[in-house]
Formats: sequence, C-alpha cells, structure tokens
Amino acid sequence: MSATTAPNFLLDTRGVHRALDAFVVGCAFDRTGRTAAFALGDGALHLVKLSDRENWTRVAVHDGATLALAPDIAPSGFVSGGDDGGLRRIGSDGEMGDISSFGMKWVEHVASFAGEKGKGGLLACAVGKHVHLFDQSGAKLKQLEHPSSVTGLVFDARGKRVAASHYNGASLWFVAAKTDSPRRLEWKGSHTGIAISPDGDNVITAMQENALHGWRLSDGQHMRMSGYPAKTHSLSFTRNGKWLASSGAESVVLWPFTGGGPMGKAPTEVAGGDGVQCTRVACHPTQEIVAAAFNDGLVVVAEIASGRIAPIAPPGHGPVSALAWSPDGAQLAFGTEAGFAAVLDLSGR
Repeated sequence: MSATTAPNFLLDTRGVHRALDAFVVGCAFDRTGRTAAFALGDGALHLVKLSDRENWTRVAVHDGATLALAPDIAPSGFVSGGDDGGLRRIGSDGEMGDISSFGMKWVEHVASFAGEKGKGGLLACAVGKHVHLFDQSGAKLKQLEHPSSVTGLVFDARGKRVAASHYNGASLWFVAAKTDSPRRLEWKGSHTGIAISPDGDNVITAMQENALHGWRLSDGQHMRMSGYPAKTHSLSFTRNGKWLASSGAESVVLWPFTGGGPMGKAPTEVAGGDGVQCTRVACHPTQEIVAAAFNDGLVVVAEIASGRIAPIAPPGHGPVSALAWSPDGAQLAFGTEAGFAAVLDLSGR
C-alpha cells in the first residue's frame, strides 16, 4: 500500500466484526442496503441488520458448504446455493424457504436481477452444464445447456441477457427468447469467471492461464489482457464502464474501456507496492472508487483518478475471500478464508 505510513484503519472506528470460524464464501447486501449477509463454508448464513450492527443472526441454510450467494430479487433477503443441491431463499429476518433442489448436484453459482417497479425480476443458478432460470415468484422458466460446466454467471444491467463462462469461451442468452439459441463467444482454454460492462457491449472472462479475454459484441472484436502473475478471481466494472478492475497481481489492475477499449494500452495500477497479491476487487456503485482486498487480510479503498488510498482493515485476518458494497456505497463488507467478517460504515459524517 503505497500512500500511507502507520495508517489509522477505519475498521477500528467505523466497523463491526466477528470471528465466524468458517471460510467466508461470499458476502452481499440486500437491495435495500439495510442488511448484510455472510455465507460460510459450513453451510450457515450470518445476517447483520445495519440498524443494530452488534447483533448477528446465524441461520443454518445448507447441509454442507454454501457455494454461492446473491441478493434476492425482492428488496430484502438473499439467495444461496450449496453442495447439498439446494437453491434457497433467506429473508432478512432469517426466515428460509426452498426455491429448488437438484439432488446430489452442486449449485455453484447464483445471480439475480431485480426488475423494475417490482416486475420482471429474474433468478439464475448454475448446476453443472446447466443454467436454470426462475421468475421472481420462484417458478422455473427454462433450462439452458452449455458445452461444459458453468464457471461464472451474470445478468447484464438491463436483465435482458444472462451470460455464462465455461470451457472454450462463454455463452450469451436472451432470457425472453422463445427459441433458446445462445450467442457463442469462443476462445480456446479454460474460462473461470465472467463480467459484462454496464453498457452491455463487452463480455470479459478470467482464464486459467493468468489472463483475461474479452469480446466486444457490437463488432466481434476480441480483447486479450495478459501479464498477470497469478490467476484472476475477481472482476468488477466501474459504474460508468470506464474501467475494469481485476485481482491477480500485487495491485489492483485497471483496464481502460474508453476510446476503443484496452487493446494496445497499458493498464493503470493502484493500491499496490507491498508484494502481496490482491484477491478481491469491488467497484463503488456510484463513484470511480474501488475497494481492494489482499492475501494478508489488508483491505483498502482507492480513488482511481488520484490513486489516493483509504486504509480500511489491517493485515492479519487471513486471505480476503469476499468483498461487497451496499447499493448506495455507504457500507462495505468483507470476509476472509479464516472466518473473519466485518461491516464498515463509510458514509459521510
């Protein structure tokens, strides 16, 4: 971390934290921003109401490990998938219900789209080679098959399309199509995660070979972003789509997506310099700011334009495995492989 000496970490003054004693698989805020959730490798979900941050509620959700977490379609609550084959809905009050069960098959990825004015919400989950699509009531709409196991799942910003990464590329589906025929985005190799730019024109995947690959949908242009010393496990576009933040190096690697995209351009790097690998990134929902977390437990927030850094949490709590902003960007949550979890109030005071 380049810009501070003996920093005062905001976790001490603006955060609450707990030792949850299991790997934090994911964290998220509900769509109201009033409740945070931490999904654990022991199958539990821990809920934190921000109006009463000292009291955390544990809910036993899966008989095994939780594998995926997302905010629910509804304003409050969450959706999780587990290695017990369960796709479950958990209310912000802790009430739980089944959406679907897939037997002994793992529900490895979940994604949701809120819709508009309470209508048009969608939920997707990935089970092996298949993506299952549900409406906001939980009724199943369709099943989408891929050439190999799905490794990443995301809706575009308008909820018109859902994209899945898999071996040798990605598949892009129109969710309302009467005949399901995907647009195949092909590139040889193992693709392990996926993101779509806010304007819907750029699909980016992380690859097994320490690189990113992208497709510009408007003209079919391929984009190759390489030079990472390690695999990229986290991708996040800024709200306006100007930058793509990524993990996999000793800093946050930011690729420019203006003026023709990243090809032939060097990335910008922020929040690096200590020789410790960045493990998670999350762009602020309204500003050109990125939260970054590292393999030693360090968490910072960086202003992209200036590179100025705010220290959030010190090293020492294990590699950070989950990182998320609240919808208004006022709260930040993170969790680690060692089971340390925290929520910070970063609103102006």
